[in-house]
Amino acid sequence: MLAGRIKLTAKDILEKEFKVSMRGYNQDEVDQFLDMIIKDYEAFHQEIEELQQENMRLKHQLQESQKRQPTPTTGTTNFDILQRLSNLEKHVFGNKLYE
Repeated sequence: MLAGRIKLTAKDILEKEFKVSMRGYNQDEVDQFLDMIIKDYEAFHQEIEELQQENMRLKHQLQESQKRQPTPTTGTTNFDILQRLSNLEKHVFGNKLYE
């Protein structure tokens, strides 16, 4: 899961204190930049949450779909099914289908 790899949270960034030195950075610029980073973190976090929920929903939907549909017998492929369908069409419609 992604949460184990993320080292900073939006709160960590917000509460980060920098030491001030005589030739240090402009504190207002640093604060503005950190505010932008915090907004990005929050947006990324929200997007990740939404995608994880959608992923779980789709997995559940797939499991439900698989429960309702029997699995094809072993050895049956899409090609086999299409070949059988083609043979059935030839049998039912004859040459009219290909005229």
